[in-house]
Amino acid sequence: MKKLVTAAIAAIVIAAAAAAPAQADSRVQVGRLSCKVDAGVGLIIGSQKDMTCKFIRKGHKTEIYEGTIRKLGLDVGFTDQTRIEWLVFSASTSNAKKRSLAGTYVGGSSEATFGVGLGANWLIGGSKRGFALQPVSVQAQTGLNLSFAFAGLTLY
Repeated sequence: MKKLVTAAIAAIVIAAAAAAPAQADSRVQVGRLSCKVDAGVGLIIGSQKDMTCKFIRKGHKTEIYEGTIRKLGLDVGFTDQTRIEWLVFSASTSNAKKRSLAGTYVGGSSEATFGVGLGANWLIGGSKRGFALQPVSVQAQTGLNLSFAFAGLTLY
């Protein structure tokens, strides 16, 4: 099961990377944010799950962020393991300093899981330091879940 989830993530990240230049016209990709989301239960009208993320950049030490993703809307079921991947953009590579990604992001989220599933998060926002997560992320997870909701992500 883990190999299937990993393969699904890899395929989606490669596809997202290929599409990234069109979505980030005036921005430079400065790294990748890889997140593991805790297991949880959708409470019909929303959920809240903690997460741990790694900000991976070439030539720099990996930074660890803790965070919370909240959903408000249809969110029914449960998820076990969830992985979310984002490409990280900035106006310049020189802006990438320690703890640059701390901040709040908002948007929408949808996912469907029956054993193994996929989802996407459309989140924009970020810190005062001028960084943005790619508006569309990809995720793979296990569980039994259906979700279509407004989403908020806080990294600290």
